Amino acid sequence: MGEHPGSSATFGALGTYVYVATRDPGELAAARGLTEAVLAEVDRTCSRFREDSDLVRANAAAGHWVEVDPLLVSAVGVAVDVARATDGIVHPLLGRQLVSWGYDRDFGRLVDSGPATPPPAPGPRSWSGLGLAEDAIRVPEGTALDLGSTGKAFAADLVATTLAGELTTSAIVSVGGDLAVSRPDGVAWPVAVSGQLDEPAVVVWLERGGLATSNTEVRRWTRSGTAYHHLIDPRTGAPATTPWVTASCLGTTSVAANTASTAAIVLGNEATAWLAAHDVTARLVTAEGSVRRTGGWPADEEAAA
Repeated sequence: MGEHPGSSATFGALGTYVYVATRDPGELAAARGLTEAVLAEVDRTCSRFREDSDLVRANAAAGHWVEVDPLLVSAVGVAVDVARATDGIVHPLLGRQLVSWGYDRDFGRLVDSGPATPPPAPGPRSWSGLGLAEDAIRVPEGTALDLGSTGKAFAADLVATTLAGELTTSAIVSVGGDLAVSRPDGVAWPVAVSGQLDEPAVVVWLERGGLATSNTEVRRWTRSGTAYHHLIDPRTGAPATTPWVTASCLGTTSVAANTASTAAIVLGNEATAWLAAHDVTARLVTAEGSVRRTGGWPADEEAAA
């Protein structure tokens, strides 16, 4: 994130960093408190790494209806909508695949535990077997729910909505790089976007909606010395083979932006055509540092951050 007019705070939640800024410095304390409360509820219900979470209970009883907090129902409903909109390219039933490739605990606690033994790909429409009721879900037998592809963006949008109802001025929140603007006021927020870990950031200006960056460099681990990343291609069940190190996308919400950025990584060489067909403004960066833009993303003439 760039330097923002107003006041800001950074802290940890959901296994990542959280950044919140308010236009009025006097509202920062309230904004931080509200953000922490919302994210604590998301963690309690939606985490794959908490034995007491509703999601873990639902996975343990796959094939059966499990009573859960309506917040998880809402999060899964968003994930199903995303899967439908992307024809399953962004998929919520990749939990078994992620575990088999080694992402079986909070990222900071990952260890190399030997060769990967991946199960088959989940099937292009397996997500349609997810059962949703007002206060219960049913995970299809033989699968495991994971909200990593939409969860942080869902949380960012939920925080933005909460702040809009409680604050009197604009705010912006980033949950691990998935951003949402709360109470747009016609004044844009500066956001620093990086393409590679050692690349100087460029600054874009976000007035409303969301922005998300998917990255294959940050969440990486090894199995038997081979490096893998967390963005699984549901067509193969394996980490996506892609030319893109990062994909940064704008959207009407953080979920919309994250849907596009995740799809771009998974689609690889097909990404630019897909983004253009869906009218997505995006910036894609390869391992060699070349940049591809779609929509109205400006040339990299922004100030370095």
